[in-house]
Amino acid sequence: MLCAIIAAAAVVALAWIAGGQALLGRIDPALCVPLLVPPMLLLGWWNRHDAAAVRLRAALFGLVVLVTAQALLALSLAGSAAWRQLALTIVAGALAASLADAIVQWRPRVSMLRWAAALALAVGWFAAGHAMLAALYRPAVAVRGPAVTMLTGLPLRWSAGGDMAAMIAQGTRDDPALARLTLAGPLSLVDSLADHVPPPGGTLLIAHPRALAPQELVAIDAFVRGGGRAVVLADALSGWPARHPLGDPRNAPVTSLLTPLLDHWGVTLGAAPTEGDGAALLADVEGARLRLSSAGRFDLLPPTCRAFADRHVARCAIGEGEAWLVGDADLIFAPLWRPVVPGADHLRQADTMEWLAARLWRGGGHGLLDPIWIRAPAL
Repeated sequence: MLCAIIAAAAVVALAWIAGGQALLGRIDPALCVPLLVPPMLLLGWWNRHDAAAVRLRAALFGLVVLVTAQALLALSLAGSAAWRQLALTIVAGALAASLADAIVQWRPRVSMLRWAAALALAVGWFAAGHAMLAALYRPAVAVRGPAVTMLTGLPLRWSAGGDMAAMIAQGTRDDPALARLTLAGPLSLVDSLADHVPPPGGTLLIAHPRALAPQELVAIDAFVRGGGRAVVLADALSGWPARHPLGDPRNAPVTSLLTPLLDHWGVTLGAAPTEGDGAALLADVEGARLRLSSAGRFDLLPPTCRAFADRHVARCAIGEGEAWLVGDADLIFAPLWRPVVPGADHLRQADTMEWLAARLWRGGGHGLLDPIWIRAPAL
């Protein structure tokens, strides 16, 4: 059974190094799936002269070792049983072992055909495994409820051009954050809340807006207190790239201009840290992984608020409604959350857009599988 242990260890090592676990800070057993075939082919080759029953026992033992190792790693590093990913790994591992054994035992007239079949299986399995995982980790589209009303000062629309002629020539080319939110559910991007208050049962997303008129602040407060839901991204020091010269009013505000609203809610947003190496700050909020950049901390919160991630995020009951407050708007900047491979939702760097979708649309933000993140260090 030593060969089976070696094969299982090879899968674990491949998942950690080449499967994205170390790179992404994940311990998902499912990330093993695309890499199962090469070790199974090697195990089948080692046992090629044994009887079918012996080969079957070796494959099953190797699969048990693999699943046990991944379960222990998930429990110790993430505190999660990851049973859905483990179940998928078991099924995929059994199939991979069967196919690998069939190819090893195949005796074609031309021996090179067996090697070609083994290579085709490894490559095809790798591609199919990643395609399957991308679909399983992709959140469902929210189709119920009214459109989310979004107000922002960030350059999310017409994000590609530096002048009007260039924007007209290139088209809207929405920022990836806006494009992803639009795919997640119905969304209405507005310039002012004076005449665009969310409908009853709707949700409001305020992402680092420019200075709001008093009537807009009153409308936001009345909407939330009346039972509405809001997500507020109030950045103490925005690092969003400027498209225009320094000081141009078309750029996003450098710091949050929501102080009057937050003060009215009894919330004080502290200054962003001035020290640090510029690395993203990992924050776990209700099982979701967020990556923050130069995030401000809520120094003062009323008793009706619950703080997360060392007070960088808060959930507050305000009147009959609820508001999620985040001291960072840069978290929706694409390099902080976008998958390392476009379209590969299972290789995403953070749950930012999924976390937002779950709070903006009821029933949104979750796929059949969710990432298993290694616990973030204490902030």
